Amino acid sequence: MHAYRSHTCAALTAANVGETVRLSGWVHRVRDHGGVLFIDLRDHFGVTQVLCDGDSAAFAELEKVRSEWCIRIDGTVKARDPELVNPKLPTGEIEVYVRELEVLGAADELPLMVFGDQEYPEETRLRYRYLDLRREAMQQNMTLRSDVVSSMRKRMWDQGFREYQTPIITASSPEGARDFLVPSRLHPGKFYALPQAPQQFKQLIMVSGFDKYFQIAPCFRDEDPRADRSPTDFYQLDLEMSFVEQQDVFDTIQPVLTGVFEEFGGGRKVDQEWPQISYKDAALWYGSDKPDLRNPIKMQVVSDHFRDSGFAIFAKLLEQEGTEIRAIPAPTGGSRKFCDRMNAFAQKEGLPGMGYIFWRDQGEGMEAAGPLAKNIGPERTEAIRQQLSLGVGDAAFFLGGKPKAFEKVAGKARDVIGEELGLTEKDRFAFAWIVDFPIYEQDEETGAIDFEHNPFSMPQGGMEALQGNPLDVRGYQYDLACNGYELVSGAIRNHKPEIMLKAFELAGYGEDEVKSRFGALFNAFHYGAPPHGGCAAGIDRIVMLLADEANIREVMMFPMNQRAEDLMMDAPSDPTSDQLMELGLRIIPQD
Repeated sequence: MHAYRSHTCAALTAANVGETVRLSGWVHRVRDHGGVLFIDLRDHFGVTQVLCDGDSAAFAELEKVRSEWCIRIDGTVKARDPELVNPKLPTGEIEVYVRELEVLGAADELPLMVFGDQEYPEETRLRYRYLDLRREAMQQNMTLRSDVVSSMRKRMWDQGFREYQTPIITASSPEGARDFLVPSRLHPGKFYALPQAPQQFKQLIMVSGFDKYFQIAPCFRDEDPRADRSPTDFYQLDLEMSFVEQQDVFDTIQPVLTGVFEEFGGGRKVDQEWPQISYKDAALWYGSDKPDLRNPIKMQVVSDHFRDSGFAIFAKLLEQEGTEIRAIPAPTGGSRKFCDRMNAFAQKEGLPGMGYIFWRDQGEGMEAAGPLAKNIGPERTEAIRQQLSLGVGDAAFFLGGKPKAFEKVAGKARDVIGEELGLTEKDRFAFAWIVDFPIYEQDEETGAIDFEHNPFSMPQGGMEALQGNPLDVRGYQYDLACNGYELVSGAIRNHKPEIMLKAFELAGYGEDEVKSRFGALFNAFHYGAPPHGGCAAGIDRIVMLLADEANIREVMMFPMNQRAEDLMMDAPSDPTSDQLMELGLRIIPQD
């Protein structure tokens, strides 16, 4: 017999009754029934009930074991009494009578219990992550993650892609976040960087003549943490293709992600039609470039109904250049109580409030109610109602000013309205491509032009587009949104050196700076670079959605906390003086 087990803790059934078996695992739970000990023995695969009484030579030793001791038992498989069968367990028809016991690893008093659903502070869970990971939900999440990655790899290979690895230690390259720098021992005073993404390398792979590349790539960014973002490192399905247009990339990644969500989504609906929405329309309709399309609410511009109206706040606001009024329709939200609650929400978000109109039945017909309705009169309120296709029992909320100043709050309000009114469809994955991103933005104070989005995207219209107003230039850049999260980001790349120089010139970067910061890519583009493009899908975020978790740390094996600390490994840590001396570094104390 094997030294540790003949079966896993999920393998035994009624067919094994009478057999002598060996199991190894952790003591999940101990129950003492007056001279008879029952133990739920757990391994990665499942749970088997084992028992022992005073007739067994192992009884005295088994009395000593406690939760999370790692043990090996030898015993005989017995059928449970019919009334004691547990249909919830694959092993619920049997139990194992213990005849021999070996303690493989005793456990001290536990800082957190594995058995049960008790909640523990995140600090405790991360400090003792190896215990936290033993819990059933975490085992399931990590297994799901592994299976998702395996499925992605297979689907990419099936589409003719090959996986290539890119360097982990490389040169610093601005990708929109802070680098993690690595000091060089052999070159004192110089630093490598951990890659924020394999962006330049995968483009160079295309220049090198490889037609299709993918990688399950680790990426490193020194960022502030969020619930849906790690502050240090993450993994992405990274891909690049030569001789492609934007739609080719869409047609490549869609079946991969559709398949993954259908395979692991637990029966939830997976949208087959992925609309393409311009960045401008996404901001207008949803207040976000990663909209949740499970919520049917679409915001609209209603400025004309308030221009020169009796509502002085909006009327005066519209006299300023670049301002507008937007409405958030709220079907079934037509009660003063709900409207007041949403007004309070806007105040919590830092706005003075949020105007509203709601429509009610007064017996003799429909009436528009609320402070706004009284100020602008029945004709304007009726025109608003018709534009928004609302009726009795519905409401509309209004925000005004320069769109960039209120769009984010408007988007949050739309999400809250959809949730509270039950309009947001659950058990569905709703996808949308966000396209036509502006490449440039203008600083309102200085008037300076800088990149708003990916500077490596090919401008739509090529060099000709760069001759006009930079703020009108759109790039072949795209994001994929799902249920309010950005899952994919990518672009058709700017592979022509003269267009690359012009694009950076408009943002105030000279030729010398471009060559200095992106020398390898710039030089490579002089040697027959093919048109190419690709994207990257965030694996952690995808698994988070599939696992129905709200925090990305629930689907990462060993995550950092919100202060970018590894409490288990005590990182970051202080270097020794010898290490600093070898690297030619010294620490300057912070005041």
